[in-house]
Amino acid sequence: MIRFASLGSGSSGNAMLVECGATRLMLDCGFSLSETSRRLDRLGCSPGQLSAILVTHEHRDHIGGVFRLARRYALPVWMSSGTLKACADEAEGVDCRVLDSHAPLDLGDLQAVPYPVPHDAREPVQFVFSDGAARLGVLTDAGEITPHVCAVLSGCDALVLECNHDSGMLSASSDPWFLKRRIAGRLGHLENGAAVELLGRIDCSRLHHLVAAHLSERNNLPELAVRALSSALGCDPEWIGVACPRAGFHWREI
Repeated sequence: MIRFASLGSGSSGNAMLVECGATRLMLDCGFSLSETSRRLDRLGCSPGQLSAILVTHEHRDHIGGVFRLARRYALPVWMSSGTLKACADEAEGVDCRVLDSHAPLDLGDLQAVPYPVPHDAREPVQFVFSDGAARLGVLTDAGEITPHVCAVLSGCDALVLECNHDSGMLSASSDPWFLKRRIAGRLGHLENGAAVELLGRIDCSRLHHLVAAHLSERNNLPELAVRALSSALGCDPEWIGVACPRAGFHWREI
């Protein structure tokens, strides 16, 4: 059985927990040490119970707390070669390990399968986690849906999926034009409609959990993301989860 939860999701910080048996992994950490401890406590965990940290890419909302946490609790940190090069100075003195963005990584009772995504970072990856029976897919911080992304995420039992912005809200927002272009570009973030497109291109027959994540607080609304995803699946809107910036989401099981 896999359990997963979020400490928070959004531009102010991101972190997820994925656990199976004696293995508890943290995916990214964009919070301070004290805030991370507080949010872990809310989920019934402590930093000392973590097995390792996996990093998707070097943007501050994903790595802002990674190296302080790893240094304090002697945790190994896995990331791509490009990500490590992008934050080499900050990573000094930390047990950093390089993963192959196309090769499965066996970590205790879990297997983490990284896969490359289009995003404006050095060598960004996302992950699918498996215990040999169930699969949890995570996709945030990607500018567009690629055939490889679809192939990797097809047939997952649970999916945490970026719904960063609504195209109408982004277009009408007060954000400067260059930021709007970055967000909506092929190396930016997924719009609600792109998340719907993904669901139409993958096998969702085993899907027991779908959580909208990395929502912009200025350019999206939870009800818009939920409406889009539930319409795509033909399910009750209440079945769709939302990872919010301050509370993330509580434990779910597959």
